Amino acid sequence: MGPSRYTSQPNASRKARASHGRLSGRGVDIGGKIQHFFILESALSSISYKDAGVDIDAGDALVERIKPLAKRTLRPEVLTGIGGFGALVEISKKFKEPVLVSGTDGVGTKLKLAFELNRHDTVGIDLVAMSVNDILVQGAEPLFFLDYFATGKLSLDTAEAVISGIATGCVQAGCALIGGETAEMPGMYPEGEYDLAGFAVGVVEKSKVIGGQSIALGDVVLGLASSGAHSNGYSLIRKLIDLSHIGLKSDFHGRPFADAVMEPTRIYVKPVLSLIEKLNVKGMAHITGGGITGNLPRCLPETVAAQVNPAAWTRPPLFDWLQQAGEVTSDEMLRTFNCGIGLCIIVAASDAEAATTHLQESGETVWQIGEIIARADGMEQVIYS
Repeated sequence: MGPSRYTSQPNASRKARASHGRLSGRGVDIGGKIQHFFILESALSSISYKDAGVDIDAGDALVERIKPLAKRTLRPEVLTGIGGFGALVEISKKFKEPVLVSGTDGVGTKLKLAFELNRHDTVGIDLVAMSVNDILVQGAEPLFFLDYFATGKLSLDTAEAVISGIATGCVQAGCALIGGETAEMPGMYPEGEYDLAGFAVGVVEKSKVIGGQSIALGDVVLGLASSGAHSNGYSLIRKLIDLSHIGLKSDFHGRPFADAVMEPTRIYVKPVLSLIEKLNVKGMAHITGGGITGNLPRCLPETVAAQVNPAAWTRPPLFDWLQQAGEVTSDEMLRTFNCGIGLCIIVAASDAEAATTHLQESGETVWQIGEIIARADGMEQVIYS
């Protein structure tokens, strides 16, 4: 779709946006579809790209606003600064057999609440968190991140707020924001709305990839507290908000309800990477869509199951409200929402206390929420007790 958003070449941003629509004497190419007009070529020459709904000057202004945001995220491995068609990143020589781990995700319909509240400064953190937490569970240290921001009409202030949040998320994760794409596509999105996608790449020593193969009977499942609903289950959350008629500005346990539902996704990268350096982490699961029920089995061998006790941790009030407002069953809650647990870590029972202490000293709230048991034929891989 053209050069990186973060380019310093004079006309690169124009070329990037021109990939969505090119004016020629034969017709107008908008979004890849040719619309032929039987009009004089001299008349076409008087039409600007802005007339088609794409403001190149606004795009250029956004690039200038983004540069300092991206600069504060850079890592030593990044070889190129702002400029060029692609960013160059080297692999640190500390890795003997480096393995790259990639992940991509979005924010989902949590964006709908951001539009309604005109609150755009935290969804960028959500975007980064969803991808870096995914690659973290395999032991990867996030290296760099790229984003895709698509909208019908570019608002400089909105886009800057979103990308500022992305930069904040990258700082929290310790990865570099090395590029991105801003797509202004008239007619594709309702006024004031946009969509986001993010892409993270990390690296891990081949011998230290965490895959769950060593998980054994008696191992302990640790649960790290979530900050809220993170970025999953928002279609149901929004439906319950509509049905209950709760005001987004209404008081909810001492703060506006909007703050509770818009709390950004917690990024676990730094405390967990430091834990991996300290002791043997056998398996991890990022608790996203599908909840503990759907995500914890992804790191378990087929021969074992996790027996989890939901009473072992404190569930945030938001989930109590959601369950009550929708009369949602406990099973449905646990397979839809994270219910207060954003990341599960499996360690040997002999390491559980040390792991808990280390994570707590790193600022995390941690509970021992379950253990690994033998799995009988036909048994689910997550059993609640």
